[in-house]
Amino acid sequence: MRLPQPPIRIRLTLLYGTLFMACGVILLGVTYLLLEAGLADRFQAAGALFVTREDGITWVSEASHAPLAQDLRASPAASSPGLRELEESYRAVALQSLLRQGALALGGLTVVATFFGYVMAGRVLRPLDRIAQTAQRIASRGDLAERLAFTGSRDEVTRLADTFDTMMGRLEKTFQDQQRFIADASHELRTPLAINRTLIEVALRRRTATEDTRRLGLSLLTVNERNERLINGLLALAKGEAGIADYTPVDLAALARHTAELHQPQADAAGIGLRLEIRPVIASGNAVMVERIIHNLLENAVRYNGPHGWVRLTTGTAPDGGAALTVENTGPVVAGDDVEALFQPFRRLAADRTESERGSGLGLAIVRAIARSHGGEVSAHPRKHGGLIVTATLPRWVPPRSHGGHRGARRGDADGAR
Repeated sequence: MRLPQPPIRIRLTLLYGTLFMACGVILLGVTYLLLEAGLADRFQAAGALFVTREDGITWVSEASHAPLAQDLRASPAASSPGLRELEESYRAVALQSLLRQGALALGGLTVVATFFGYVMAGRVLRPLDRIAQTAQRIASRGDLAERLAFTGSRDEVTRLADTFDTMMGRLEKTFQDQQRFIADASHELRTPLAINRTLIEVALRRRTATEDTRRLGLSLLTVNERNERLINGLLALAKGEAGIADYTPVDLAALARHTAELHQPQADAAGIGLRLEIRPVIASGNAVMVERIIHNLLENAVRYNGPHGWVRLTTGTAPDGGAALTVENTGPVVAGDDVEALFQPFRRLAADRTESERGSGLGLAIVRAIARSHGGEVSAHPRKHGGLIVTATLPRWVPPRSHGGHRGARRGDADGAR
């Protein structure tokens, strides 16, 4: 098992401390060798000043080194072997003192250098941390218009930030072109579909229409209606992925109750019981798009249900502090591996691939796109006895404390909730 690596700031700090200590050890070693050689040369030069008289006592020539001779006369006379022992003792004491005091000084300076290395590593990595935070905000909110806009010296970090901004600009343009194409194509396709529906309805109202013509017309109306649902779903998906500009307080409980009332006839016609567990909570976002989330979830829960099943709609506060909306329904058993595929456009369960009249396969994809454009998320997991539990989490509304606008209030709440 591979152990996780420490953060790069810690690794840089350890690298700084290790390099400083290695340089200090080398410097201490070189000083030790130079001092040892210097002491040996000094003692050798001093030994030339000593002369041994006939009485066996060693003296220093006063003419050549008067101060040293005076010091030696003040001390007991020593023989040449005793003088060498004195030299060795002095040298050992000096070198040991150098090693001991040098090691203490090196240890203290290493600690100080490591601390300053930690501080400097933080300053060096601060621009990279800003880049990472910006990338995380863009990933969570889908706001491709945000830029780093680094200023200052043209160093490596600034070039990296400029490259990031250039990349985001190209991604934003590509995404806008894609959204514009989807919207334009959808609008262009809605016109001929509306004309087809009108012509078919006019043909069906004719008195001369035969029974075969009526059956064919009804089939064509069904196909036309399915295509219209697909086009409307593509438009909703494009709007959801494009994001929103203004955030307002959304009474999620009142909106859920209103949408449930609109779906009550559909549930009654299908024999599905609709249960509400509404708790007050105020979300931040666009009320029309949030209503589309509730509409799609309820529509899917009623459509993909079993005989005499039920649907439970719940609103309240999420564990992370956000606004939560949960739709739980009975129905066919869904494998855990198939849940994520339901959020992909035009993806259905294996059993529903040939039953496209039940839906366009865009319902949950639209829900996730809208939720993520609000800074929220959607998750789902299957029930043990069949059906799904889908939970959409949105940021809660926080009244702005200043004139910063709704975007700042929503953004702070979303970042805190996530």
